[in-house]
Amino acid sequence: MTEGRIRSIVIVGGGTAGWMTAAALAKVLGRDYADITLIESDEIGIVGVGEATIPQIGIYNRLLGIDENDFVRRTKGSFKLGIEFVNWGRAGHRYFHPFGSYGINMAGVSFHAFWQRLNHLGLAAPVADYSLMNTAAKRNKFMRPFDAGQSPLSNIAYAFHFDAGLYARFLRGLAEELGVVRREGKVVDVHQRADGFIESVQMDDGERLPGDLFIDCSGFRGLLIEQTYKAGFVDWSHWLPCNRALAVPCVSVPALTPYTRSTAQNAGWQWRIPLQHRTGNGYVYCSDYLSDDEAAAMLLANLDGEALAEPRLIRFTTGHRRRYWVKNCVAIGLSSGFMEPLESTSIWMIQTGIARLLSNFPDRSFAQVDIDRYNRVLIEETEYIRDFLVLHYKATERDDTPFWNYCRNMSIPQRLEEKMRVYLNNGRTFREHDELFNDTSWFAVLTGQCGKPRSYDPVADLFSVDETRKRLDQIRTAVANSADYMPDHSAFIEQNCAA
Repeated sequence: MTEGRIRSIVIVGGGTAGWMTAAALAKVLGRDYADITLIESDEIGIVGVGEATIPQIGIYNRLLGIDENDFVRRTKGSFKLGIEFVNWGRAGHRYFHPFGSYGINMAGVSFHAFWQRLNHLGLAAPVADYSLMNTAAKRNKFMRPFDAGQSPLSNIAYAFHFDAGLYARFLRGLAEELGVVRREGKVVDVHQRADGFIESVQMDDGERLPGDLFIDCSGFRGLLIEQTYKAGFVDWSHWLPCNRALAVPCVSVPALTPYTRSTAQNAGWQWRIPLQHRTGNGYVYCSDYLSDDEAAAMLLANLDGEALAEPRLIRFTTGHRRRYWVKNCVAIGLSSGFMEPLESTSIWMIQTGIARLLSNFPDRSFAQVDIDRYNRVLIEETEYIRDFLVLHYKATERDDTPFWNYCRNMSIPQRLEEKMRVYLNNGRTFREHDELFNDTSWFAVLTGQCGKPRSYDPVADLFSVDETRKRLDQIRTAVANSADYMPDHSAFIEQNCAA
């Protein structure tokens, strides 16, 4: 390829991945840097399972200068303080993975250590009582943070639920305002130069669209990254055996809960995502243990209200492309790989793909060192997320179905095995390097599903038992008082961002 600045970018595929990419590139690069064209066909549907997010989406929204109330209103969204897990560790048990932190660290020692010490002595309140996001969620409370000094109200961490189709439409409007050109139609052929770089894509009406940089947002098909470049695929079905999902909306119930719910079922799990106009539901399962008809019957039997459509089947294999970036083609979204939305990471994977592309943005020489670094970093990020998801399946006492017997007994990645052994020994949890999920997230799931460790971190003996109880009681009271202050989630939406 000829050296020099990238002058034209072609994005193949719309949906959440395509329009997130288009809007971000247009915002950062500006109108004069490169022409951006997005190819999208109204005849090709989108998967649209990514209706729940994590707080990092706020970074993306701020980059685009999105007005949050307008965004929630136009996507018929709601707010999210965390995820409730039901029946995962054992049938009939539930716990909460909150955003934000539990309590506060004291004297340079993690709050988790102090709580584990009291819990080891049988003197601790439930860990949920020390998280404002957990406490507020269970009371259906929500508000944005504000400057309240040392109060927990200063540090409310939240994300969103929204309609994925409306989100793509919302982003399309922003992208087109920034100069992105949408081209309706299907790509039927890919033309490459002698050196293997993509020169143009050919549309179904015969037109060829040339470009310097091509971004594959074509979903599971991987039209460019796989069908053209044969990038290969790393299959993680051994650790994450679910391979199908059924999705269906249903009528909303009056209580608009500010959290996602994940309920473990016989051969997988069911999601529940509350929106202003409906509730999104789905059953992620393994077809080795459950037929599609059985899964559909179970899903429909566990809805809050009347189904608004027939369940839609999605087939997938968990894993990732061996290479996310080949020559002048970068795969973002489902074309780069898939991990089930157990911890709402689908949109984050799009977001980090965009961010890493911008931080390694090429010129027309497409230096291999930049491509190699992008691939290495994205694979590492994906592997860390994989380990966190695998934890949910491995850390279970369930032995009531063949599926759960398999998950409980399967071998797991060495890094995850070490994390579980460290926790079970002394309750310690760690964030490795720049992995997405921090020590609080690991603590929430390990505490929720693995129970009480053998001992506790000895540095928690820094304070006496009485002093530790006094400090934790103060934190618990502050959390409860803060939750009392917060308005009802539905009332907050009605006042600020009702659709």
